[in-house]
Amino acid sequence: MWKNAKILYVDLTERTARTEELDAETWRKYPGGSALGMYLMLKGMYPAAGPLTPENMLIFSVSPLTGLPVSGLSRMCVTTKSPLTGTAGDSQVGGFIPAHLAASGYASVVITGKADAPVYLYIDKEKVEIKDAGELWGMTTDQAEEAIARELSGEKTESSIIGPAGENLVKYAAIIHMKSRANGRNGTGAVMGSKNLKALVVKRQQMPKPFDKEGLKTLTGNVKERIAANQTMVDTALHGSAICVDAHAAEGFLPSFNWEAGIMDDWQSTAGTTITETVLKERDTCFGCAVRCKGVVEIEGKVDPKFGGPEYETCSTFGSYCGNSNLEDICLANQLCNMYGIDTISCGATIAWAMECYEKGILTANDTDGIDLKFGNGKSFGALIKKIAYREAGIGNLLAEGSALAAKAFGQAAEDLVVATKGQEWPAHMVQFKPNLAVNYAVNNFGADHQSSEHDPALMAPEDDQNWAWPNLLAKFEKVDGYGILDDNKAKFAFVTQKFYSMMDTLCLCQFVWGPAWQLYGPEDLILLCKYATGWDTSIEELQEIGERRLVMMRMFNAKTGFGRKDDSLPKKALLPITDSAGDTHQLTAEGFEAALDSYYSYAGWNAKTGVPTKETLSRLGLEWL
Repeated sequence: MWKNAKILYVDLTERTARTEELDAETWRKYPGGSALGMYLMLKGMYPAAGPLTPENMLIFSVSPLTGLPVSGLSRMCVTTKSPLTGTAGDSQVGGFIPAHLAASGYASVVITGKADAPVYLYIDKEKVEIKDAGELWGMTTDQAEEAIARELSGEKTESSIIGPAGENLVKYAAIIHMKSRANGRNGTGAVMGSKNLKALVVKRQQMPKPFDKEGLKTLTGNVKERIAANQTMVDTALHGSAICVDAHAAEGFLPSFNWEAGIMDDWQSTAGTTITETVLKERDTCFGCAVRCKGVVEIEGKVDPKFGGPEYETCSTFGSYCGNSNLEDICLANQLCNMYGIDTISCGATIAWAMECYEKGILTANDTDGIDLKFGNGKSFGALIKKIAYREAGIGNLLAEGSALAAKAFGQAAEDLVVATKGQEWPAHMVQFKPNLAVNYAVNNFGADHQSSEHDPALMAPEDDQNWAWPNLLAKFEKVDGYGILDDNKAKFAFVTQKFYSMMDTLCLCQFVWGPAWQLYGPEDLILLCKYATGWDTSIEELQEIGERRLVMMRMFNAKTGFGRKDDSLPKKALLPITDSAGDTHQLTAEGFEAALDSYYSYAGWNAKTGVPTKETLSRLGLEWL
């Protein structure tokens, strides 16, 4: 499998398609996913190009591991310049289209230009067609998927589709796969809509064979036993990521009322265990994965199971963020976001911001089209999400910009209530509880992202626990005995684990399965996977360097448009004191954060004043060409 990578270039303006191959050396330096996407963007477009212009690239990428029948290997990365943040941005999705794109023989599909009318892209190995999508334009994602299936009757395909939100250039529009999986963050759906591209459709293919089939069996043949022996995996398989509601609420760190508090009354109504006991219909999975973490919910006459079910972030953003404890409202919001093609994190967080503005009189009923936006009013979600998706004049068009841009229309008081970095709304992990994430949220190249580094509790695990052992394969860390500690050790932890997570986004690995701490397989297993799957003899050091190279490429892309240390900042609410369930108060300080940021830059080899990688760092990573 480890051969030269084939890249498919599609120019929608000219309606042409061509292929190129990367040489083996380049393929090994940028082996798929986000790193390959960034390499192609830096080689092929000006960083200053507008995110919604024909010049922006929209790149779908997989890796040499994608498509093998192994848990956690069916992931696809979309790389582009984000309309929400103005930075390099990417987003990952699971399901089945990643495996079949890889089996089609392409490492990346690079889309440029803009079609003169709505189209969709159809790929069947070497057969690439740009098909008319005029009748699909305006359809919701489920309607479009079903219409494409009828049009291609007799062919088995997988598709990634935008809904009305992408067509109407909502800044946080998503690309939806299987009606329930999303390339959610960074507004990838808006970029797709700006190109008049309704869908990427891939014909199903026979999967490739691994380099060493018998060797791979020795690593993956006991997956059921591995799951049974790992309590986190047992909980994930039973409850999905929504189980994190239970864990965070129990500690008192469930972001609530637009980040004013760490707990909400009656949070149990929205807990992962409650979902399992009340509305869960079944658990779904991605290609080749035994974990089956994808929840499917059903509420008769109200919530259709074809749209899956809410993950932890969705339970939080439409739940505790908004002071809403009605599970039905959350499940319906999840369905509507999947129908219209919207990121649930940015959407729920933006509504929570609007609710606090409404409570404080910054927004009035005249601004909200008469909708009562008080905290707890989950019944408002249906009307708001539709207004956002269609950019209806008034509150819909305002909230479609995201909280950071919307706030600028209402002055400093509104801006102080925004919880975002680089314009991207925060996912549901409180930095007072996990201060390592304060550094990561700030420095991450496309704004706050909870899946760009390992979380602090790994440094609190017993020393005979795999949660402690695995991060220490990457570097040596000091053990931490309590929450809220932010120091040089945490800055080092942020950088070292960020490199590993960056590598996972390059090799298109599911972080629930292949992460460095509590997951199913660890870094040493990953080295064996690379060997058995592709014949690639690698090391932790090489894998870490691959991850770092991606981080630096994204950083340099951003630097070329003026981003730097000034943008590696925290919102005001990150410095609020939070009292946990034991009655202890936790608070970050601006001084402590800036000191940790200095430490991070030192470990990363970035200039402390500008936040830009030094020439020495570029040289060490083979990025002198930047």
